[in-house]
Amino acid sequence: MTAAAPGPGEVVGGGVFEAVVWADADLTDTRFEDCTITDGSFESTNLRGARLLNCRLVRCRFAHADLRETIFEDCVFADPKTQQGASFAFGRLDEARFSRCDLTHARFEGADLYAARFEDCNLLGAGFRRATFHRAFGRSVVRSAVDFLGCNDLADLAGARLAGCDLSRSRFREADLSGADLEGATLCGVDLFQAVIDGARMAGADLRRAEVSGLDLRRLAGYQDVKITADQQFRLLDAMGVDVHLD
Repeated sequence: MTAAAPGPGEVVGGGVFEAVVWADADLTDTRFEDCTITDGSFESTNLRGARLLNCRLVRCRFAHADLRETIFEDCVFADPKTQQGASFAFGRLDEARFSRCDLTHARFEGADLYAARFEDCNLLGAGFRRATFHRAFGRSVVRSAVDFLGCNDLADLAGARLAGCDLSRSRFREADLSGADLEGATLCGVDLFQAVIDGARMAGADLRRAEVSGLDLRRLAGYQDVKITADQQFRLLDAMGVDVHLD
C-alpha cells in the first residue's frame, strides 16, 4: 500500500518512500529533509514553495507539476545504475532554485523555467529541448531570465532564448548551443571549448575570462559588441585561421 501524501506545509524528515504515487496531491510549502524517494510520481502535483534539503529523488517524475518557487538544495536525482534522471517535462518551474544538485540525465522538455536558478549543479546529459526561459510582457516586450551559475556539463541548449541571462562559470564544453539567443548574456568564465555555436547570437555578450579556444566567430549569427579580454583575442583569431604575429 502506497504511503499517504503529507499535507501542505508539513515537515517530513528522514523518510524512505518507494513507488509512491502523489500525483495531483497538494504539497504546497511542504518541507522534506534527508528523505529518499525512489520511483515517485509527482505528476501534476502542487509543490509550489516546497523545500527539499539533502534528499535523494531517484527516478522521480515531476511531469506537469507546479514547482514554482520550489527550492532544492543538495539533492541527488541521478541513478548511476540505470543512467536515468528525473523528469520535469512540461512542469512549471518559475523561480525554482536548484543548489548543489546532481541533475544528471534530468529531462526538462517543454518546462517553464522563467527566472529559475541553477547553482553549482551537475547537469551532465540533462535535456532542455523546447524549455521556456522567457516571458512576454505585452505584445512587444519579451524578457528572458534564468541563471546557470557554476554548473557542469550543460549539453543541450540548442535554440534556447537566453538573452541577458547569467551563465557565469558554467561548463559548455562540446555543448550544443546552435541557434541559441545569447545576446547580452553574461558568459564570464564559461568553458566554450568545441561548443556547437552555429547560428547562435552573441551580440553584446560578456565573454571575459571564458575558454574560447576553437570558437569560430564566423559561425555565429551575430557577435558585434561582444566583450573579451586582450589575451582572448589571439585565441579567437587563431580559430578563424588568422596567423597572429606579435612583432
